[in-house]
Amino acid sequence: MFWLLGGIVVPFVGLIAKIEIEGEENLPEEGPFVLAPNHHSEIDPLLVAVAVWRMGRAPRFMAKESLFRVPVLGWALRATGMIPVARASSAAAAKQALDTARHLAERRAGVIVYPEGTLTRDPDLWPMRGKTGAARLALAGDIPLIPMAQWGAQQIMPRYGKFRLWPLRRRVRVRVGQPIALEEYRDRAAHPAAQAELTTRVMDEIAELLSDLRGEPAPAARWEPGAHGQSETGRLE
Repeated sequence: MFWLLGGIVVPFVGLIAKIEIEGEENLPEEGPFVLAPNHHSEIDPLLVAVAVWRMGRAPRFMAKESLFRVPVLGWALRATGMIPVARASSAAAAKQALDTARHLAERRAGVIVYPEGTLTRDPDLWPMRGKTGAARLALAGDIPLIPMAQWGAQQIMPRYGKFRLWPLRRRVRVRVGQPIALEEYRDRAAHPAAQAELTTRVMDEIAELLSDLRGEPAPAARWEPGAHGQSETGRLE
């Protein structure tokens, strides 16, 4: 199924974007991984998927459970091994993270998780406050947690904007960081404080990678939607 979709998606993305990848050696050639990229455009999942494909791994995402109930789309998500995520209590979320980690380890597969959980609300497109999903998943299975930054997708589709086909092959840069060491968190893997610490660490790493791509310093503090009168959807409350 991946090869079938790849035959359609990869040429299309090659038409609209020139993806340049740095740090490819930091993504393991085999075995499970949790890849945590920044998210600033509706089209960047497509670009991230192609970048991961070009690095020799199958691009699987965590996707909302409701999407799996959509005709055709749900079938495609299941056929390509995407992982459903349900809204749940803390206890249920912890169990889901453990089950997903076991699934990844058994299949020696990787998964792409946006730690922000949604498009950044930062007006300058820097990463905002992260959620603990990626950290919980990595800690539950002792799986490499790898930060990644990408920049350029906003030229093809600005956040909440319209798709721009012309000019073709806009430059999109991707930088994969080194896996974050989990040793100091292992004995506290199930503790929310440890998960929050690791989330802060991965968001800091993503911001640093993005800073290098953009050639400018990242803000000292992450954007907080609630502090600016925004909901998680970006709308004013």
